[in-house]
Amino acid sequence: MATQSFGVRGIGSVVIAGAALMGAALALAAQRRRLEEARIRIEELEQEELSQQRSARARQQRVHWELSLKAIDDPSLAAVINTYDPEIPPAKVRQFFFANAWYVNLFHLDQAGVIDQKDLYGRLRDLFQSPVFREYWRASRPNRATLTYSSDEARLGRLADRLLEELEEADTEEWWVVGDPPTS
Repeated sequence: MATQSFGVRGIGSVVIAGAALMGAALALAAQRRRLEEARIRIEELEQEELSQQRSARARQQRVHWELSLKAIDDPSLAAVINTYDPEIPPAKVRQFFFANAWYVNLFHLDQAGVIDQKDLYGRLRDLFQSPVFREYWRASRPNRATLTYSSDEARLGRLADRLLEELEEADTEEWWVVGDPPTS
């Protein structure tokens, strides 16, 4: 009897161990499924956040443009944001506001990934062909000096500063070939 009892107990132990192992495997599979569902949900939330950021950026760009237009159209409103030398005539300040709007537009195109660094560089090179834009750039240097050095806006400002310096030092009439666009 002892042998038979041991055999039955042994089979019962194997069945219990097998059931426990099967339960653990099912629990692990369910956990993996929940983890995959959570990973997919996190990706969806990240995409939703990115979409909201893009929408917010687009709204901010529209607001900036509308405010710039108001400042350009109305010198009394321009006085609110005019940080340029007080000796600069109002007509020139209006031009500076318009130049700034073009520059900010380039910044936003860069930030949105609409243009690459080579295209950004080319567009800046083109803007610097305007004496008014060059004057604006020099007049706005103190404003750029207040930016956090590591910010994207400061990085773009330094890139433009180098390009303007290269354009001014260039010994060629072929301005479109001056300077080397950044690779990153």
